[in-house]
Amino acid sequence: MVVLDCAKVTIGDNVFIGPNVGIYTAGHPIHPEKRNEGYEHAFPITIGNNVWIGGHVVINPDITIGDNTVIASGSVVTKDIPANVIAMGNPCKIYREITEEDKLYYFKKLPFE
Repeated sequence: MVVLDCAKVTIGDNVFIGPNVGIYTAGHPIHPEKRNEGYEHAFPITIGNNVWIGGHVVINPDITIGDNTVIASGSVVTKDIPANVIAMGNPCKIYREITEEDKLYYFKKLPFE
C-alpha cells in the first residue's frame, strides 16, 4: 500500500486493505504551464469503519468512503462512495447496496454451512 499523505488520511476501525492499494491526497493542476511552475494541491481522504478495499484500488484526493462499504479490486475512486454499498470500476460506481441476504454467503452464492 502507498499512502501519499500530503493531507490528512483517516482510516476507521476494522478496515481491510488489499495489496497494491494507492491512497493519494495530492494532485497537480491540469494546465501544463501551472503544473510546470510546481503547483500542487492536497485534500484529505476519509475511509469509514468496516470498509474492505480490494487489491490495486486507487483512491484520489478529497474522497470519503462510508462505513461498511466494499470497494472491488482494480477500482479507481474519483467520487465519494456512501456507506453500506459495493462499488467497483473505473471510475468507481455503486454496484448495489449490502443487504441482510449477504450474511448467508461467503462468496457469490456459496452459503456458509
